[in-house]
Amino acid sequence: MYDFHSPLANGFVRVAAANIPIKVGDPAANAARIIEAASQAGEAGASVVVFQELTLVGVTADDLLFQDTLHEECEAAIETIKQTSSNWPLVALFGAPLQAEGKMLNAAIAVARGQIAGVWFAPSHSAPMRKRWFSSRSDASAAYSVILDQPLFIAGEIPLTVQDVPGLSISVQLQEPIDYQMQAKHGVSLVANLGGAPAFAGTARHRLARAREASRTTKLAVVYAGAGEGESTTDYAWDGQAFIVEAGEVLAQNDRFGSGLRLTYADIDLARLQAEHKLLSPAQEEMFAGQQVCVRPRSDWTLERRLPRFPYLDTDPQLWEADLEDMFNLQVQALMRRLEATGNPHPVIGISGGLDSTHALLVCVEAMERMGRPRTDILTFTMPGFATTSHTKNNATKLCEVLGTTFEVIDIRDTARQMLADMGHPFGRGEEVYDVTFENVQAGLRTDFLFRIANGRRGLVIGTGDYSELMLGWCTFGVGDHMSHYSVNPGVPKTLMQHLIRWIMASNRFGEEVNSTLDSILKTEITPELIPTREGEEAQSTQAMIGPYVLQDFNAYYLVHLGLSPELTAFRTLNAWGSAGEGVWPTGLEGADRIEFDLKQILTWERVFLRRFFTNQFKRSTLANGPRVLEGANLSPRGDLMLASDVSPAPWLARIDKLAESLGINLEKR
Repeated sequence: MYDFHSPLANGFVRVAAANIPIKVGDPAANAARIIEAASQAGEAGASVVVFQELTLVGVTADDLLFQDTLHEECEAAIETIKQTSSNWPLVALFGAPLQAEGKMLNAAIAVARGQIAGVWFAPSHSAPMRKRWFSSRSDASAAYSVILDQPLFIAGEIPLTVQDVPGLSISVQLQEPIDYQMQAKHGVSLVANLGGAPAFAGTARHRLARAREASRTTKLAVVYAGAGEGESTTDYAWDGQAFIVEAGEVLAQNDRFGSGLRLTYADIDLARLQAEHKLLSPAQEEMFAGQQVCVRPRSDWTLERRLPRFPYLDTDPQLWEADLEDMFNLQVQALMRRLEATGNPHPVIGISGGLDSTHALLVCVEAMERMGRPRTDILTFTMPGFATTSHTKNNATKLCEVLGTTFEVIDIRDTARQMLADMGHPFGRGEEVYDVTFENVQAGLRTDFLFRIANGRRGLVIGTGDYSELMLGWCTFGVGDHMSHYSVNPGVPKTLMQHLIRWIMASNRFGEEVNSTLDSILKTEITPELIPTREGEEAQSTQAMIGPYVLQDFNAYYLVHLGLSPELTAFRTLNAWGSAGEGVWPTGLEGADRIEFDLKQILTWERVFLRRFFTNQFKRSTLANGPRVLEGANLSPRGDLMLASDVSPAPWLARIDKLAESLGINLEKR
């Protein structure tokens, strides 16, 4: 039965990298340390624990490896570990020298539940001294161990699949470099690297950087455990490096120069990695069953990992500024190319005083600067309607004035009244009927004016709608804010729009006077301003109708980009947004901006997201051109989201309802 509160049931697995004090040439003592560390890791909920290369003897055993006594002691130690593993809820991977068919191999052995789950050997040795003791692949590519009664596999070629942990397929590696691309192609989710190289200045940093970048491009997790305490320092030094990375994110790393038995833990999101693999190369992935093992993992552990609230930002806060700059530059470059390709027309843009049109205008201004064109080439219009407030109108006016664009005010109210009257709408007879027709007449007129102005003034209508609005269908179809000649924001989620504007302010790109207006815009309630309100009434709120953008952007990433189930997504949302006091917040979000949500709110708005996403696909099927500036944030029907417009959301909504019922939550159906 599915347990919503279990990390294991929601696609997470705990793994560990182990550092133990090695006694060179003493297999029995090292086996005792392996057993102690594996037992602790199992108690902590780990399903995998990885040790260093040649764990039983040490990587500095050197010519002791020629001694029969050492090998006999190793065989006894392996048997002891195997027998002791009967009750471990994990698979342990440790290193040992192994004699097979007259050859000596540098091997990694997997044990689980009283059995040897697999044996892998290093195919070659980059260090010249290793060739003195160990055979290479050409000497022993089809070896068999009589002592262990096991076939021997070349490291990295046959994965170890843990059957009772869905999605956990392990590639066992004994040295670098590693062909991560091949591992991803074979359906591997975790690379277990038993390290044994000595340490030099900078090697730890470079090793981590290589693993991080490789895991990012192949969407793999890597567990590295290196040689350290206890190894001989006759000619080398050792640092005992250990780290765990997932898809480019460093989840955990140890104090390299610590001492004693140490375990470095991290919780791997296997469901995310599986989804990423499908997106990378679904047609090329070759699933290898390989060796299979059951570990009966513990499920009574608590997820210690805090997922990022804003999944479209890099997990390293130090890189956020660089990523935001990249997004802005990509938007500017894309617009410049479109303007050049269409004969350098005037950008025509409607400015509402809201986030999206503000940012789109800043992109236009930067494009003019780089193209050597005056800002007056940008034709900006604010078009007040029946619910436009003086606050937003003033912000729009001031922004255009301080930026130096060509600016006009077109009051659409009389035109809208005439249209509503001609249509026979009750508002045209003086009745206060504010339905969707009333709203869309205003939204449509604004876009219609922009297109006709562009026709008359050799212009190009710049769309301002963002990724979040398109995902939720929060736009007026056809001649409305859904359409433009070219759109600059379709790849930017609403939450990132706010971060982008904060970054622009911090960089002082357009001056203090502009910053003052941008600050006012950031503090303004997100609203379509289409329905009039009486004095004392709250203004129309977008988020009250379609949900908090912070949640809906999170849902978009996991439900649509990754394709996770409603249940797995809700678990991750609760982890990220359930407590305002935990996790990392971006700069600029302080006090009341640091919000949290309970499970009822999370499920309610996830249900709204799913309903709106499916029923509004017809709008996304006819999108204007616009640049993709983020991985996982594009809805173009020309290859990024190929989805029929008449798909039913019923199965997804039913799963949300069933989950809520199982948790005793009475959902509000919106």
